[in-house]
Amino acid sequence: MTPVPEDTAGRFGDRVRISESYGETTLDVADPGDWIDVLTALRDSGYVFFDWLTGVDEPPETFTVVAHLYDPAACRRLLVRVSVPRADPRLPSAVGVYRGADWHERETYEMFGVVFDGHPNLVPLLLPDGFEGHPLRKDFVLAARVAKAWPGAKEPGESGHGSPSRRKTLPPGVPADWGAAPDA
Repeated sequence: MTPVPEDTAGRFGDRVRISESYGETTLDVADPGDWIDVLTALRDSGYVFFDWLTGVDEPPETFTVVAHLYDPAACRRLLVRVSVPRADPRLPSAVGVYRGADWHERETYEMFGVVFDGHPNLVPLLLPDGFEGHPLRKDFVLAARVAKAWPGAKEPGESGHGSPSRRKTLPPGVPADWGAAPDA
């Protein structure tokens, strides 16, 4: 496990938890209010390269925001995570600490709906104008799978020839209350 600078771990005490997750040293920030202070302390202790930031949908209660940092002098990587409540997903913007967080926070805002307070330009980045919803949330309905059937026969008998078809099922990502799958 890659060591976290002692001054960072000691400064925040039980407000951060250090563990190993998927082979990476991980620092979990307990309070979203400490997010910027922890990132600043890590930057000042050598983690000067900001690699990426994204969200993880953790239903039913939270979103987790994950940042990947790198210390080029010591060749150390670090995942930094913080959870925000699903009811009001807000986190202070890290753009003042790592300029490279700008694009990543905009993407996370657009795809998950996490608001980064203090971001200099928190506007949609990837999706077309007028797009509604946050497509990387697990409760986002993949309506295109219902609106347009996949071409060709999917199961024996669906082509209108031969044996009778099996029970039609909904494609993955389509809620059960949308009814039966459309005919091919």
